[in-house]
Amino acid sequence: MTSSVPATLGAPAPFWRRAFDWWLVQVKYVLPPTIFFFFGFNLILFTRWMTLQEQGIPFTNFFAATLLALLVGKAVLVVDNLRLMHRFDGAPLIQPILFKSAIYWLCVFVLRLAEALWHFWRAGGALGDFQNFLVAQFSWPRFLVIQIWLMVLFLVYVTAHDLNTLFGDGELPRLFLRWHSSEAKLTRRQRIRLLTQLNRLTEANPVEVIAEKGSPAHIELVGILRELAARPGENGNSRVEQKANP
Repeated sequence: MTSSVPATLGAPAPFWRRAFDWWLVQVKYVLPPTIFFFFGFNLILFTRWMTLQEQGIPFTNFFAATLLALLVGKAVLVVDNLRLMHRFDGAPLIQPILFKSAIYWLCVFVLRLAEALWHFWRAGGALGDFQNFLVAQFSWPRFLVIQIWLMVLFLVYVTAHDLNTLFGDGELPRLFLRWHSSEAKLTRRQRIRLLTQLNRLTEANPVEVIAEKGSPAHIELVGILRELAARPGENGNSRVEQKANP
């Protein structure tokens, strides 16, 4: 008699389940930049409110900041998938950070000018007069102040994002929120030392030699991987055990 368990296990998940899982993945990636830019844009609005309040001009635009944070959070993830954004992946970290921040900044610069054009056209202005409007009436100081704020936000976000990618997904929040200061420093030094040792091992030995069980290179590789997988504070014990049991 044939069992139906394998067929049940191999059956595809229902459509609603797959759709829900896809939605959860999207939320996971969209939520961090959205939250970051939500607080950042509202901080910019608060700065504008403080400036205009001194002149007696009422200003509230919380909904616009929230909507803009949602749009920018999604747009950042879309732009990250473009091939152009990976141009400096192998370069020192400062180069991709500055490059990505500049690209984001230029995109927002163009979008904000397009928004000004839209308001100018809705107010009854002719499209041909928009250039004269930019020169004679447009508030460039206020526009550039916000652009400077946006550049700072993009630099902070891209730096945090690239460091999190470099250390490993989720490693940066754990470094800031869970590890103690001395423990984190020790772990960073150990990991950098082990990764450097692993790099030298792969440079000095071909893959076939490293994959051969019992070879010195394979034993060294296993030891490095055990130390990398160990929890903070356990590396010293693993070294002692390896020396005691060669």
